[in-house]
Amino acid sequence: MTNHKYKLQELQQLDAAHYLHPFTDHKELRNAGSRMIVRGEGPFIYDSEGTEILDAMAGLWCVNIGYGRDELADVAAEQMREMPYYNSFFKCATPSPVQLSAKIAEIAPPNIEQVFFGSSGSESNDTALRLVRHYWALEGKPEKNIIISRQNAYHGSTVAGASLGGMSHMHKQLGGAVPNIVHVMAPYAYELAEPGESDEAFGLRAARTIEDAILAAGADKVAAFIGEPIMGAGGVKIPPASYWPEVQRICKKYDILLMLDEVITGYGRTGEWFAATTFGIEADTITTAKALTSGYQPLSALLVGERIAKTLVEKGGEFYHGYTYSGHPVCCAVGLKNIEIIEEEGLVDRVRNDTGPYLAEQLAKRIAVHPLVGETRSVGLMGGIEIVKDKADRSRFQPGGSAATKVRDHAIANGLMIRATDDTLIMSPPLIWTRETIDLAFDRLLVALDLAEAELASQR
Repeated sequence: MTNHKYKLQELQQLDAAHYLHPFTDHKELRNAGSRMIVRGEGPFIYDSEGTEILDAMAGLWCVNIGYGRDELADVAAEQMREMPYYNSFFKCATPSPVQLSAKIAEIAPPNIEQVFFGSSGSESNDTALRLVRHYWALEGKPEKNIIISRQNAYHGSTVAGASLGGMSHMHKQLGGAVPNIVHVMAPYAYELAEPGESDEAFGLRAARTIEDAILAAGADKVAAFIGEPIMGAGGVKIPPASYWPEVQRICKKYDILLMLDEVITGYGRTGEWFAATTFGIEADTITTAKALTSGYQPLSALLVGERIAKTLVEKGGEFYHGYTYSGHPVCCAVGLKNIEIIEEEGLVDRVRNDTGPYLAEQLAKRIAVHPLVGETRSVGLMGGIEIVKDKADRSRFQPGGSAATKVRDHAIANGLMIRATDDTLIMSPPLIWTRETIDLAFDRLLVALDLAEAELASQR
């Protein structure tokens, strides 16, 4: 049913005239016109024309408790009426960021007790970079400032975030990255494993490129390694089981800090509060955002390990860093309520014990057998689907990324919001999904795969 409150053509004209969208070809968008998403309820979103779409991306990896939650609207309104804003400068605080930082420390890995708030994952990765370099300077080693990252990693789109990330097209537009950041291979076995190489051997080889970079620079020059537990925007690249233990060993061996980017994986997506627990990683910093408020307010939290926090407090003096909206009281009140809802509804346990395993099972049973699919993979409610021309030799349709884009477009037209990254379809649904929701999603995805296969038949 069309929502007559919103006049699509009028909004599209205003959109084209005034609104610069993120990560967008603006000429292409102006020619096509934006779809206006005007309402959400549970796992579904609705556009101005009344089209119902099952959201398999949780907005942008973030709407973990689904849409239309009055509890978050109510707590935001209550906080706005009581104290809409005050800053955390000048030795001041407001109650909600204090309470939220304590709650995050409660659910975080054991070595985490301190939290620094911002408004986005990009901001928090800026903070992490600055804090790590500041830590080594306080320890009398200012020359220890190189950060090792990975090719095709995504750590945000600020200057520092894009520099930390390993996406070449972002670096090209940046026109000058933050210095002393180097990138090594990603743990992407489907593309990068050698013929006959086991997952275990590949995971060790990928991890040891970090050690190679440390030795090339000199351990006395390397501050930290940064990585996503699962590479999200780069295509839900899940490392082999051998990878993270070896990364941890290398970091400890050379006294390198470990910066974990859990902007996507934090707050339940992998079936644990944090993927650090899922993969057994002891990190010195953990960047989080997105699902901290289920996207209802912009908020990020950098979780800071005891080693860095102790030095910062005892040796640091004033830390010349922060934001106007650090610890915004409304955002933090919403974050606190969001975590409470996740706990009360047992969503983390559900992902670990029920929907996560069921997603993996149905990906293998229903999706992996499709002629266009080379591999499916998932952890918790986070999955990747490789689109290929030939399953045997893993060859791709040309131009690269075109086939996955066709599947995506058919999926959206058929009522399933999914994302394409190069030739990988990725999904990250709300944690409120049930087995029935997963079945509905794959019913719609299979239609999209069949339609795309028919279009691509002439290229085989």
